[in-house]
Amino acid sequence: MAEGVSMSITLLLPISLFVIMTSLGLALTLADFKRVVLFPKGAAIGLANLLLLSPLLGFGLAKLFGLPPELAVGMVLLGAAPGGTTANMLTHLARGDTALSVTMTAVSSLAAVFTVPLYLGLASAHFAAEGAAPALDMVGIVQRVLIITLVPLAFGMAIRAALPAFAQRIESPAKKIAMIFFVLVVAVVLWVERNNLGGHIATVGPAVLALNVLAMGLSFQIARLSKLDNRQSTAIAIELGVHNTTLAMAVGALVSPAMIIPAAVYGVFMFFTAGAFAKYMHGRNTD
Repeated sequence: MAEGVSMSITLLLPISLFVIMTSLGLALTLADFKRVVLFPKGAAIGLANLLLLSPLLGFGLAKLFGLPPELAVGMVLLGAAPGGTTANMLTHLARGDTALSVTMTAVSSLAAVFTVPLYLGLASAHFAAEGAAPALDMVGIVQRVLIITLVPLAFGMAIRAALPAFAQRIESPAKKIAMIFFVLVVAVVLWVERNNLGGHIATVGPAVLALNVLAMGLSFQIARLSKLDNRQSTAIAIELGVHNTTLAMAVGALVSPAMIIPAAVYGVFMFFTAGAFAKYMHGRNTD
């Protein structure tokens, strides 16, 4: 990867994540976090899937598919990434429990300040990614994740609290702008890696697709076995299928450009699979 282009991606990722997290904050109030206390079962099961099941699936699939070290760490990072704002929209379209979806996105985004660096450190140490494990500055990474996640999230929430009418007016345009930034990030990463794209897709494509399908399928079944209803289970499954891949790419870029690839490829797949699942569940949740 050319140095100039690599620097462009390094700059673009935090800017994009700032826009995405601010747009999430515009849609949040403190009531979204209080719902964890009011409806603990659904939130607890959903967050356990996000914070434990998904990263462990990323780890297991990286081992199963024999991914090279840096791509393997990228897979774990992807699995550890919190739910994305698109999950809230798809849950709404699927007639799932949108309030639960928003709550999981909000709480997992806060938790990501600690969980994402934690899984990054564990995965790097295990897979011994070249240049990653011995050089990781975990305090610095935690600080950077804090800045690129909680600061814009709090900024968006502050606007919502101080200027609710204004926040509601710009929320929809902000989400569209955030989506444009996300697509731009993925497009730039894939363009930079275009000469190796076929190899990357062949290497990580089956693994990230398996992660997506297994995370949604298993989390839905776990939710149903825990006696959650279809609408709650739909929210949890979609939250597991639509990650904040920009966060995974931004953190991966702090260590190695190659760690961006799994999240970038996943970002292409997830809309099709999660969208198909949302369409299917729309019919079931309407009955």
